[in-house]
Amino acid sequence: MKLDARTLSHLLLPPMLWAGNSVVGRLLVGHLPPVTINAVRWALVLIILAPWGWHVWRQAEWVRRRALYLVAIGILGVGSYNALQYLALRTSTPLNVTLIGAGMPMWMMLVGAIGFGQRIQPRQVTGALLCVAGVVLVLSQGQWAVLRDVRFVPGDLLMLLASLVWSIYSWLLARPPASMREGPAWDWATFLWLQVLAGTGWAGLCAALEWQWLGEQAPWPQSADAWATVAVGLVFIVIGPSILAYRGWGLGVRAVGPTIAAFFSNLIPVFAALWSWMLLGLAPSWYHPVALVLITAGIASSSKSTAGPSRRA
Repeated sequence: MKLDARTLSHLLLPPMLWAGNSVVGRLLVGHLPPVTINAVRWALVLIILAPWGWHVWRQAEWVRRRALYLVAIGILGVGSYNALQYLALRTSTPLNVTLIGAGMPMWMMLVGAIGFGQRIQPRQVTGALLCVAGVVLVLSQGQWAVLRDVRFVPGDLLMLLASLVWSIYSWLLARPPASMREGPAWDWATFLWLQVLAGTGWAGLCAALEWQWLGEQAPWPQSADAWATVAVGLVFIVIGPSILAYRGWGLGVRAVGPTIAAFFSNLIPVFAALWSWMLLGLAPSWYHPVALVLITAGIASSSKSTAGPSRRA
């Protein structure tokens, strides 16, 4: 399979923006509870996309026929994945979370093989190992001692669950049910709005439980500067990692399939280093370009193994 420039741009956009999300998230730490940030994020996306999505209620019968699918992908991709990731960080570490996330291509292969009859190709396994090597190189900073000191904790199980959730969500995007191929076609903004509509309720419930749990210990902006930081951060998170990245991911998954798309997610640590350089003044180190070469080799190897996703439901 040959990746053209347009498909490549769709696949590169999500990890670039999601890496920025992780860096901006650091700037917001201490101002708002993380699961609350996720709920506010999607509530704002719901409002922004409403002018493109509200008209779908004129087709209420088709919304009803597709409701189960829409609720499923909304809860999985919008309401659950990010909440589980944030919750994992409460008891885990960014290093552990990213290491577990590096195994996303493997999860995609397993979900595709078990749930969707997608055959695992040897080149995909090779590509996954190269990508994981690149991610591990970045996370270890080129030092074996860093990995030797890694300790896995219960929160890591939440990240494993998050990876499984995202894999199922991605395969459901690539292999929608027959009801999504019948009747009126919805543009991407309407489709995303319906996902967010289903997922925001779940995200809001998670946020309510978070406030119940934290009580008076819940962080809150204490100054005008803190509020400004939260506002600017949310604007970026809503426009970039939420709307543009989900749009690019949807297009990329439909073009090459979830497994190949997942390899590109391993570019997040490399892009995070670039964002940290631009926003925090932290210059990249020698292992960043080496990791980029390994991950690129993994993507190249995996992309030769399949002609793209099957269109059968």
